[in-house]
Amino acid sequence: MLKPADYYTLVRETFRTHGNPVTAQGQMAYMRNQFEFFGLKMPQWMALTKVIHGQYGIPEGEDLKNLVRLCFEDEHREMHYFGLETLQKALKKQPSECIEFLEELMLARSWWDTVDWINKLAGLHFQRFPELIKPVTERWMASGNFWLQRVCLIFQLTYKEKTDAALLFDYVERLAGSKEFFLQKGAGWALRQYAKTDPEAVVAFVEKTRLAPLTKREALKHVGLSSDRPSRF
Repeated sequence: MLKPADYYTLVRETFRTHGNPVTAQGQMAYMRNQFEFFGLKMPQWMALTKVIHGQYGIPEGEDLKNLVRLCFEDEHREMHYFGLETLQKALKKQPSECIEFLEELMLARSWWDTVDWINKLAGLHFQRFPELIKPVTERWMASGNFWLQRVCLIFQLTYKEKTDAALLFDYVERLAGSKEFFLQKGAGWALRQYAKTDPEAVVAFVEKTRLAPLTKREALKHVGLSSDRPSRF
């Protein structure tokens, strides 16, 4: 197995060689010029990643963390994606303490694309270690960091009937006064997703809770109830 630094260098050179500068300009503009890009579209970097994993394997333990950290220290977004894809492949083998590493990554070069991907990993990890959910998400809620708070809202997106609805409604209500777009949108997304399982509960919650118009509109998008319907607020 390659050392993390050598693995990182190999990935970076592979991505650089296959990148397209013209494509990169469009990608950078789409992401508000917050990140550099090699100019690899998702099917391209995914295919390259699959080949690299096949040839060099997935690191374990601290080597895995160190490789992912090196990827996130790189200025190119595709390297961040490679790090997350590599971690995802090994997620089922990670101990409960991996939630701390996921939190570290949520706060590294944060934007919706990586945060929402890490959210998916956190949701899977919480399913393996449900005892972590309340203490960890309460800490994130108290952090004041809207990316961590967004994850508190959306980590249950795939839980369906296993959703802790009381927890979801509590977190949406506690963040309902925020003007942050990513929280308003995240709350609506979470409610809309849960409405596929229990639409009556979502409608009842929306009608009794003072929510941002964006959140309300998103929450009720597919339940046959107009967001313009009068409520007590």
